[in-house]
Amino acid sequence: MMMGEGADDDRSQAERMRAGDWYVWGDEEISAIAARARDLMRAIQRAELAGEDVRPLQAELFGRLGKDVEVRPPVRVDLGRNIMIGDRTFVNYNLTALDIATIMIGADCQIGPNVQLLTPIHPVEAEPRRARLEAARPIMIGDNVWLGGGVIVCPGVSIGENSVIGAGAVVTRDVPANSVAVGNPARVIREVPAR
Repeated sequence: MMMGEGADDDRSQAERMRAGDWYVWGDEEISAIAARARDLMRAIQRAELAGEDVRPLQAELFGRLGKDVEVRPPVRVDLGRNIMIGDRTFVNYNLTALDIATIMIGADCQIGPNVQLLTPIHPVEAEPRRARLEAARPIMIGDNVWLGGGVIVCPGVSIGENSVIGAGAVVTRDVPANSVAVGNPARVIREVPAR
């Protein structure tokens, strides 16, 4: 039996999801939150195409949208409400943020185009995967981090403040503050002065 799947576990799938335990996507509560996010993403896209201010809609989509943040559409999320973005952060086109668990993006960050922030995890074993079980681990991105274009950040990863992740890197484990990391899997190649 997988974690959180015991016969005496009477929690809803949404409660299991929020607890970080194994759950199955698609119960009523999860579906409603996801549908709201899809509606807001479509509304943002329409507003952007019409030349309207998208920030009020983005403030509804994200759990936190700091001051002077720019998020260029399109953006793809699972739920939206689990994404927190700090002040003065810039997010370029085509962010994919699968926010089953919390995604914290600090202040003064630069997020390149086509970045993926992926919190979901799936069982390696065939049978639980066939049963559609998943869980998630949070992603934490510190202040003043630069994620180059096409970076992928995997579940449970923390990236320390002032760090730079090179374009196309796949970040599978934590990156300490004041570091430059590149490659697949990403590895630290040097330190960055803190100032």
